[in-house]
Amino acid sequence: MRTKLFFFIIMSITLCGYAQQDAQYTQYMYNTININPAYAGSRGALSIFGLYRTQWVGLDGAPETSAFSINTPINNSRIGIGLSLVNDKIGPTNQNDLSADLSYTIQTSPSFKLSFGIKATANLFNLDINKLNPEDQGDPQFQDLDNKFSPNIGAGVYWHSDKAYIGLSVPNFIETNRYDDNDVAIYKDKINYYLIGGYVFNLDKYQYFKFKPAVLTKMTEGAPLQVDISVNFMFIDRFVLGAAYRWSASVSAMAGFQITDGLYIGYGYDRETTRLNNYNSGSHEIFLRYEFFKNNGRMITPRFF
Repeated sequence: MRTKLFFFIIMSITLCGYAQQDAQYTQYMYNTININPAYAGSRGALSIFGLYRTQWVGLDGAPETSAFSINTPINNSRIGIGLSLVNDKIGPTNQNDLSADLSYTIQTSPSFKLSFGIKATANLFNLDINKLNPEDQGDPQFQDLDNKFSPNIGAGVYWHSDKAYIGLSVPNFIETNRYDDNDVAIYKDKINYYLIGGYVFNLDKYQYFKFKPAVLTKMTEGAPLQVDISVNFMFIDRFVLGAAYRWSASVSAMAGFQITDGLYIGYGYDRETTRLNNYNSGSHEIFLRYEFFKNNGRMITPRFF
């Protein structure tokens, strides 16, 4: 059967290089919990996070992502918990992921902690056939993709201090076939492996100026290795300016401002370095994070992550 679905799938594979299986973020260092459940509770405060990303503006059917999460440590225990919701729209598809995270942390040295985490996810996948105009409106394979439910499970480890972190995670261990034609998967959610790390350098003795390089590597079977490299500068614990490069894909500019001790706002802009640059005006990403600290205190060292 030949429908616009196949053209959409082919276009998606061509444009994304098969790399964008999960939603991608330019400011991944603030949104780690969506890829690594061991991050839950690591900031030592009740942290509420909301993000909106519109990718490849001007290109019809381009990805659009909304993310919301909340995570916190449990009193003075070693346990952290989190809950997140991600809505990802690409062309005629609309996907919602509701995830619950649980972490357990041990002290490995006076400065560093090691956290282990598990993630349980409920996925709802919807295909709007009205945007496809298939030859056979009654094709049951299309009807099966109306709010189709699938469960998943993931895990991660996260080693961190106030100045450094490194994490390894697999958010989803179960591969899901979204559409099969003669037992061949046409649209398939594959396993993604993430490696993330960063370090904060103090550039002066008063710690007014800080510099943090960071990297995110994503490995997916059948796709090129995706590497995001970023550098950020923080001034007087309030202002953040940075830049990033997604290998063979895009360059980015980032800015952030610590409005109050608990409220932080960040913005990122991407520009493609591929031929896609001729068909869109870039990608925009904005997020807000609010944190509740015990006894109205604040974090000893404001962090980039």
